[in-house]
Amino acid sequence: MKTKAILFLVLLLSITTMIAQDNCSKFYPMTEGVAMEYTNYNKKGKVENVSSFKVVNVSNTGGTTNATMAINLKDNKGKDIYDTDYNLSCTGNMVTLDYESLLPTEMMQQYGDMDIEISGKDIEIPNDLSVGQNLNDANVTMKISMSGINMNMAVDMTNRKVEKKESVTTPAGTYECFVLYSENRSKMMMANQVYPSRVWLSEGVGMVKQETYKKNGDLMSSTMLTSFNQ
Repeated sequence: MKTKAILFLVLLLSITTMIAQDNCSKFYPMTEGVAMEYTNYNKKGKVENVSSFKVVNVSNTGGTTNATMAINLKDNKGKDIYDTDYNLSCTGNMVTLDYESLLPTEMMQQYGDMDIEISGKDIEIPNDLSVGQNLNDANVTMKISMSGINMNMAVDMTNRKVEKKESVTTPAGTYECFVLYSENRSKMMMANQVYPSRVWLSEGVGMVKQETYKKNGDLMSSTMLTSFNQ
């Protein structure tokens, strides 16, 4: 349960690297109708679930682009786990994610007496990425209160850097990518762990691939872009 919760927080951080705005960042499209499908695998390469993202609304106000993203998550048998919409805004080359909007309404209704608060420092992806470049840290925190019990979970994404460039082929196509490394330091109750990860990022597409590892380097999980439509 603990590991899945931490990996969920890592996914929240990664979501901000999947989508952005053309005039904010050269790496991502943000146009109504753009759709992406990501397949998530366990350490043995077996499908765990499939997540779909679609830009359903885009507006521009005072130099800031606001977008609504629809997300659907299905299990490995194709059964819906949840659907929700979440909100993003983009100013300059900085994408800001409304973390609270990521929580599905159905889940909040199911746990009506549970108070969940999510906040974080969003991932920054400069337009001028180069191999060897160091990037700013990011983090996300989840605070849960239920029946007088409080629990805090957090992930700090540190030591972010651009490792290299390489070509990656997925079912969605072949992409030239920057490989971004980071150390995801999780904090939950009294325990602290480190989950290193790599993200393959392609101009005009966003995240193409992601791998999360144990501290010893063994693969824990991976995600791959399996469909992309503009």
